[in-house]
Amino acid sequence: MTGTDLYQELAASIGLSGSALVADMFRELTDENQAKVLMAASPPATLEELAEKTGLSADEVKQTIDPLFKKGLLFKSKKPDATRYYRVRQFMQFHDATAVDPDIPQKVLDLLKVFMNTEWVDYFNRMKEVLPNPVMRVIPVNVAIEPDTQILVFEDVKKHIEQAGRIAVTKCSCRVIDGACGKPIDVCMQLGKAADYAIERGTGRELTKQEAMDMLKECEEAGLVHTGSNSRSVGHVICNCCQDCCMAWAPVVRSGARKFVAPSRFVAQVDADLCTSCETCLDRCFFDAISLSGENGAAVIDPEACMGCGLCLVTCPTDAISLREIRPQEHIPEGRPI
Repeated sequence: MTGTDLYQELAASIGLSGSALVADMFRELTDENQAKVLMAASPPATLEELAEKTGLSADEVKQTIDPLFKKGLLFKSKKPDATRYYRVRQFMQFHDATAVDPDIPQKVLDLLKVFMNTEWVDYFNRMKEVLPNPVMRVIPVNVAIEPDTQILVFEDVKKHIEQAGRIAVTKCSCRVIDGACGKPIDVCMQLGKAADYAIERGTGRELTKQEAMDMLKECEEAGLVHTGSNSRSVGHVICNCCQDCCMAWAPVVRSGARKFVAPSRFVAQVDADLCTSCETCLDRCFFDAISLSGENGAAVIDPEACMGCGLCLVTCPTDAISLREIRPQEHIPEGRPI
């Protein structure tokens, strides 16, 4: 196998067969021995098994492990009998892990930006057709909702923090790659084992629970949407997403798809008597879900477009906006969890 074929195979291994951009990223990130080890590391294999599969000596394989781990291309599965290594499995994992490496070559960031501007939407559209469930879920802001509403643990950002054994913060991979919005970058939170991984790699720093809560409040004020893993258990990450750079929003907004990021179970609602038509909420909404079309120009929420993030209510000067849980007996837009 030639070096060129090897990098093309690596691109194919994360779902991007034929992408010269992704092949070039792997070429910039790995030498030939490292590329061979990556290709051999699926399914997970011990160091000795990788040596056997690649034809390299155990010492040669060992020399590739730490560099590949720090670059976010190789992961560790530590079991009582042995440590096994496995390669990055799909593009989103590649995107998030490699971009936050403090030593990533600028050329790779440049290639990632070109990819996001040219090939990402087509890849996203192919991927969403086969996803059984959305990958991520919007988490409402940490504010009081209606008194009779009980927020489930997987939709309560405070509970995510309280139940996390360990918390770390890394850079937002999307804003590292782009960053045109100027929003805060060091705000991507890793929880539990993900925090252990980030700290071991040197890509994250540990946070106390109070520091994490303070950071989330700052993110809300900066106009960033909380998202987490789409699971009823506490997830491994809390992203704080901007409208301009983050990989989910542009294609989701353009296509109206809810297969990548699920809405929360809440929608915003407006008390028309309190609304002064100041337009603050219009600037805050990522999803064009608000218009000043109510009586006397009051804000009106489109429940089909609202993702239930709550950003609009954080800065409402008259507290005219609140979040309302959508009950099962009410109309639930397609893709909204019950």
